[in-house]
Amino acid sequence: LYTVRQFTQTAQEFAASMKKIRQMGYRAVQISAIGPIPAVKVKAILDGEGLVVCNTHTAPDRLWGDLPSVIAEHHLWGCRHVAIGSMPKTYRDEGQEGYWRFAREASELGRTLSEAGLTFSYHNHSFEFERFGAKTGLDILYEASDPRYLQAEIDTYWVQYGGADPAAWVRKVAGRMPVVHLKDMVIVNGAPTMAEIGEGNLNWPAILQACREAGVQWYAVEQDICQRDPFESLAISYRNLHAMGLR
Repeated sequence: LYTVRQFTQTAQEFAASMKKIRQMGYRAVQISAIGPIPAVKVKAILDGEGLVVCNTHTAPDRLWGDLPSVIAEHHLWGCRHVAIGSMPKTYRDEGQEGYWRFAREASELGRTLSEAGLTFSYHNHSFEFERFGAKTGLDILYEASDPRYLQAEIDTYWVQYGGADPAAWVRKVAGRMPVVHLKDMVIVNGAPTMAEIGEGNLNWPAILQACREAGVQWYAVEQDICQRDPFESLAISYRNLHAMGLR
């Protein structure tokens, strides 16, 4: 839902947007960047459209400061998968040590979520591909964390942007990634730009095959920046993924 964040800030906008998304064919959504809508209202609207919540991107201050509320919210929505959208800057400012510290603390938080029947995943951008000797920050994060308690949510666009291979990274975290983030990349005026799935240059046959082999349960379509109406972008991505055999 980050793709249509400007259309989900009130309950009325949220309801209208969920109707459009369900009509496209989507059966699940990731709750991300919506307005201050009561969780029970969110559930009622989603239930009314026949949509489920596959996962969320939850703010760090809520994860570390209000975890019981986060757990209750996910139980209400019937959503098992909690994710953090990015490593907070306080960790990033510490360089390599910050990745080690985040890995430890995220594993502990993930343990608590696991005891509540939930999973905890990390969503990458491109900054995690900074190298520290022979390893990137993302290598350190997944090697230093407990795979039982910190899962991966690979974002295909940002892996490519960081100079790595999305399919290879999906395979690297096989068995610990319930949700993948699908974004395509196209070049506009010499610059990498987000595009609808199948409209850019990423190797989708290889990526989707890697996802199947890795045991991915949910394929989340997200486009931070759209060159057209974001609902049209989501519809194009859905049609193209359907044509690629994803159901």
